[in-house]
Amino acid sequence: MQFDFTGQTAIVAGGTRGIGRAVSEAFLKAGAKVIATYQGNEEAANAFREANEAYAGRLDVQRFDIARYQEVEEFFRYVEANHGVFQILVNSSGIRIDSVVGLMKESAWNQVIATNLTGTFHICKLAVQHLMRERYGRIIIISSPIGKFGFAGQSNYAASKAGQVAFTRSLSKEVASRKITVNCVSPGFIDTDFIADLPDDQRKSYLKQIPLKRFGTPEEVAHSVLFLAAKESSYITGSVHEVTGGL
Repeated sequence: MQFDFTGQTAIVAGGTRGIGRAVSEAFLKAGAKVIATYQGNEEAANAFREANEAYAGRLDVQRFDIARYQEVEEFFRYVEANHGVFQILVNSSGIRIDSVVGLMKESAWNQVIATNLTGTFHICKLAVQHLMRERYGRIIIISSPIGKFGFAGQSNYAASKAGQVAFTRSLSKEVASRKITVNCVSPGFIDTDFIADLPDDQRKSYLKQIPLKRFGTPEEVAHSVLFLAAKESSYITGSVHEVTGGL
């Protein structure tokens, strides 16, 4: 499919590495202006900027912590002052801090929930305030099937991802009358640095569970995001679009 987002602006939170980077680059190639954000990895952000120098006129990279409401507010004030309107929000921000429940530190639970779930609330709340005025918008949240299946050692991550799906379905009903759609894209095992730290035996175990017998690519996830962000996808909202290889 060929997408054309010329004249549209997309905010991609967590948009400088992994799946988020693939989403940002897909929007750039499709003609959109992209505001990509990151939390703290300057090296990855700089590498992303350099790799996309050809789109410098349509690319803005900003840093903030999605878990801190004040920083999210400041970011949206910056967007309004420097870019005006935007049409698309993709939230790809997320962290993992794995541990079994009996040994999990309270800080590991709080950090994951604060970034993955509370951060989703922060950025969607402020985006919705803007999109409601424009009476049009596309919000796509990158979730995970782990919220449905659960994995040992990832209860905090699974809880945050299940919460994102419930949040999406509720928000979609609140904003539908303003022609704003809200959907999840739920990637399975995607070959990024997000799963690179898993032990080899665990990676092999996960691979056996995938009917297509391979990990997905970030670009395959990005394609689904662009599909849901397109004007033509106006009748899809409150949904979870799985990109899992058949899990």
